[in-house]
This record gives sequence, C-alpha cells and structure tokens, in this order.
Amino acid sequence: MEDGAPTIGFIGLGVMGGPMCRNVALKHPGPVHAFDLNPAAMREAAKAGAIAADSIVPLAAASDIVFLSLPGGKQVEEVCFGEGGIAAAGRPGLIVVDLSTTSVAAARGVGARLAAAGMAFADAPVARTREAAMAGTLSIMVGASPALFHKIERLLRYMGSDVTRCGEVGCGQVVKLINNTLVFEHVAALAEMMVVGQRAGVAPEVLLEAVSKGSGDSFVLRNHGMKAMLPRKFPERSFPPEYVLKDLGYTIELAQSCGVEPRLPAVAEAYYRSAVEKGLSGRYFPAIIQLIEAG
Repeated sequence: MEDGAPTIGFIGLGVMGGPMCRNVALKHPGPVHAFDLNPAAMREAAKAGAIAADSIVPLAAASDIVFLSLPGGKQVEEVCFGEGGIAAAGRPGLIVVDLSTTSVAAARGVGARLAAAGMAFADAPVARTREAAMAGTLSIMVGASPALFHKIERLLRYMGSDVTRCGEVGCGQVVKLINNTLVFEHVAALAEMMVVGQRAGVAPEVLLEAVSKGSGDSFVLRNHGMKAMLPRKFPERSFPPEYVLKDLGYTIELAQSCGVEPRLPAVAEAYYRSAVEKGLSGRYFPAIIQLIEAG
C-alpha cells in the first residue's frame, strides 16, 4: 500500500465500468491499475490517471483490491479462474469486488472459490444510469461480511452516493435483480399505457406530465418515460434488451429457487424477447414502446 492507500485494480471499462474506473482513478490517493480488451477504453482510463495493465496477471499481482465490471457471470468466472486469472495471479488476502450483475448462485460460487484461494469477495452490483456512473452517484448494493464491507465502503463511495450492505455474499445480487426486474416490468407497463393514452386522444407529453403529479408518478416515468420513450431516443451502447433478458433470466431462476412462480417477470421476458426478434436488438430497452405501437 502507498501511504496507507490500497493499490486498486479495475477490470472492465465498458459503458458503466469506464466512468466508474475514471472516478476511482481521480479520487483514490493510491495507484489504480486498469485493464480492458478495448484499447480505446484503456486510453480513456489512462487520461484519468489509471495505469494501463497489459493483462490481468500484472494487475492482480500488484493490487490489494480488484474491482470487476463485466457483462455477466460467465465473464466473472473466466476473469477470476481462467488461465492467467485473478485466483492464480493475485496474492492471498486480495479482495475482489464484483460490480457486475450476475446470478445469485454464481456470486456465491465465486465467493466460495476465492475464499478457498485465500481471497475475499463481495458482490456489489450497481444501479442507476450511465450519467450517474459518470457523476459518481450510483446506487451500490453490497453482499459482504460486516468486516469486509467496512473495508470497502469508502472505496465504493468513489462511484456511488448510496452504498447499502444488503447481507452476506449474494445478497447484493438479490437486491439488484429485484430492482432491475421492477424497472423492466414498469417500463413495459408504461409503454403499453402510453400507446393506449395516445390512441384514446391524449398527447403523450400531457399524459406523462399529468400522471407525474399523481400517484402513478415514478422514477421510471420521469426517466425512461420522459427522457427516452417520449422523444423516442433509444441510443446504441445503452442498456439493450439482450441485457434485460440476461437479468430477467437470473431473477426467474432466483424466484423459482425460492418457491415463487415469477409470473410478471415471465410476461416482461416475453416482451423483451420479442423486441430482440423484431429488430430492436442493441438499442436502449425502452424502445419496446415501438414494438407495442407496431402491434
């Protein structure tokens, strides 16, 4: 450690990981090493002061704490346990904090395998938008022991304004999946009602403004509704329906393991699967309103 500040590694510099790493590099007093397969993302991290690593091996060997921001559980397991992965390259006592969204079972499995290698693990998936990632105002839901949470909380606050310990390993993913599923369901419900309202004679901007003043107001209405569905702005490189399907699959798996039949998630899953099949792949997921309009 440098002057008491741990050396941090950050793996995964994508849509969310890039701005999160930038915040860490700008705010942390010790060294921050970064790695991604995308050279352009590496250059952006370096502009913020991160040290570009050639691979996972030197990054893990140099770090006291490694943050991961990866597409899903498969990639997390590969980075941790694949050839040249963290488990082989890191020192005993290394802390791995996974900011990705994975299944609960995968998070608990990774935690157990890292513990067997003498390393600690926390799942800390993030919520809110890319803009929040850039501003350092994400909501971060953490699954970790109280002692480990105490060690990493101040570092997580480089990236998030709200950091909540949800329970032991895996509980961060439980809360994140429930959060995301509620958003996906609400976006689908709002899209349906926006189309109904317009066809019944109410201008969409009037509908959203009026509902925002009543008990139907919500984060989804003010953000996904007003900022995306109303102006029909569905950019690439935002959260596409393919990612929605990944998270809904994790939620359905979790609900069934708890003895609950996930009827509403299954309806939402059908919507987003149809969106992928009908040409909305790769676009910001509130674009499902176009699927509803098309009938």
